[in-house]
Amino acid sequence: MNAPHHNLDIFDHHQDPAVNDAAGLFTTMTDEQILERAMEILEERHKPGSEALKSPGDTRRYLRMRMANLQHEVFGALWLDNRHRVIEIEDLAAGTVDGAAVYPREVVKAALNANAAAVLFFHNHPSGCSEPSQADIALTRRLKEALGLVDIRVLDHLVVSGAEDAVSLAERGLM
Repeated sequence: MNAPHHNLDIFDHHQDPAVNDAAGLFTTMTDEQILERAMEILEERHKPGSEALKSPGDTRRYLRMRMANLQHEVFGALWLDNRHRVIEIEDLAAGTVDGAAVYPREVVKAALNANAAAVLFFHNHPSGCSEPSQADIALTRRLKEALGLVDIRVLDHLVVSGAEDAVSLAERGLM
């Protein structure tokens, strides 16, 4: 006989989420275990060679979980092939609480090294505000121009924070 299926809301702390353990018995999961499992699922969807990125929402959730608790800025890239399958996820620069030094020359070298056809850039704002700065917009345009010279498409640049949803520069027309 099948047990009833319950939808679990990982943000509802009044429920005790349960899963089957190795013996097939139900066991209660802690919030930390739920978040670890969610991260595993999102990492699986973004591993090298995985299917083309189909869900911007999945990518936003993945990056938010990956970067939300960082106390310093990190700038990175999802290098993609010509069918938008993930080649590699790479952190390109780490900085301080309010900035990271990103050099177009180094980004182009990394893109060529990954043999990328396209890229989705991302970085976090430890302040908790996902609003892109003028410097973020200017950097994205410089990178798009530099990578365009070697036929690598810049698809988007997501600004991520732990407190807000990620902001897409492409969706805002800021590319």
